[in-house]
Amino acid sequence: MTEIDWNLIRSFVAVAETGSLSAAARQLSASQPTLGRHIAELEQALGVTLFRRGRQGYVLTEAGSLLFERGLAVHEKATAFSRLALGSVEAIEGTVRIAASEVVAACVLPEMLARLGVEEPAIEVEIVASNQVENLLRRDADIAIRMVRPAQNELVARKVTAIPLRACAATSYLDRRGRPEKLEDLRGHDLIGFDRSDEMIRGLEPYLPGLTRHTFRLRSDNHIVLWEAVRTGNGIGIAQEPLVRRAPGVEIVLPDLPLPALPVWLAMHRDVRASVRIRRVADFLQEELKRYSAG
Repeated sequence: MTEIDWNLIRSFVAVAETGSLSAAARQLSASQPTLGRHIAELEQALGVTLFRRGRQGYVLTEAGSLLFERGLAVHEKATAFSRLALGSVEAIEGTVRIAASEVVAACVLPEMLARLGVEEPAIEVEIVASNQVENLLRRDADIAIRMVRPAQNELVARKVTAIPLRACAATSYLDRRGRPEKLEDLRGHDLIGFDRSDEMIRGLEPYLPGLTRHTFRLRSDNHIVLWEAVRTGNGIGIAQEPLVRRAPGVEIVLPDLPLPALPVWLAMHRDVRASVRIRRVADFLQEELKRYSAG
């Protein structure tokens, strides 16, 4: 016999290590009859008796002891081979580069990624904090969290959630200036908004006609600056509802103000979606962003 079934050797090693068919069966999650048959087949193939059967269980013969050392070496190499093969395909490790808006990158992702670090300690993360649409085609990022649907055909995108937006202000500001009860009351308050972008003006125009950039006492096109301005009591601004609810000393004002929700898309290039680590991070972010938007 030029080749011996690996399963026979594995059964032989297990019986030799445990001293009984029942213990070896439990170790290998197999049946005793199967292991008994394997031992008999191996003895017949080798032409030697491997065990003495008796009340003491299965005891190695002299020939069995010599072959056990070789069988153990084969077992260890086969186990190492299996680990290597499994690891090369399934190992979740390496670097994943995530592009996200300034607010999401600074105020939302860090808490999420701390949990990812516990679950997947071998994954390294790079964050690109920018409100510009990162070019996944050039691999500026592996995964992009976007507030608009990507247009490129080479990208795979899925809408994962929509984050509610709310008018808000610091309690310290509201205690000082009063809490607006109706939309028109905003005209008597310090407002916080964009500088060069007219996005907020266009969004509020149906409810507060006649707004200009000078309506906003404090202006910036940096979303982190705007959020910090709200948080530290500069006036009333607009922010993500989950962020407001988690911030001590910040309140929602005019909760019935019909602000649109902020759509959230996860995007990646078609060529990288087969990567185990990138798919793992994308799936993780999807669930975390859903939980975040739900408050």
